[in-house]
Amino acid sequence: MLKHFVLGVLFAVVVAAACGYAAIVSGIIPAAADAGPLVLERWAARASLRATLARNAPKSPNPVALTDANLIAGIRLYGQHCAICHGTAKGDASPIARGEYPAPPQLAANGVEDDPQGWTFWKIENGIRWTGMPAWKATLNARQMWTLALFLKHMQKLPPAAQQAWQQVRN
Repeated sequence: MLKHFVLGVLFAVVVAAACGYAAIVSGIIPAAADAGPLVLERWAARASLRATLARNAPKSPNPVALTDANLIAGIRLYGQHCAICHGTAKGDASPIARGEYPAPPQLAANGVEDDPQGWTFWKIENGIRWTGMPAWKATLNARQMWTLALFLKHMQKLPPAAQQAWQQVRN
């Protein structure tokens, strides 16, 4: 009896794997950048990212102090490296952002200010698989990435000097 059950489970796994393989190599699963994600694909990407952030993102506080100068430095870094995909204070999405799939969040409207800064730092440092978000650790140093995380955490409540700098960012 147990032998038949095990053989049935094994057969089901082999059939499911064969069907998945056939779907992939036959082109049934879309590969176009503008095709919507499959339900399982969306779930896997979100679940994997959340689990990775919970496990690997820094849990320590941001070592960069919350000052106008540091916020403005973060805004400048954002303008140089992030605005091309994540937009400006005005919500202007660039042609690159409009063509990416999945579309990068336009951070002035859909920010990450509710995320722990360690999560934002990790995303900047390592990038996000299955998206256009690159890893910046070869380009930016840790202080620059923490400075960006500081700005992104406070981008909705900036002091006047930082708000003026933010309004001047172009993509």
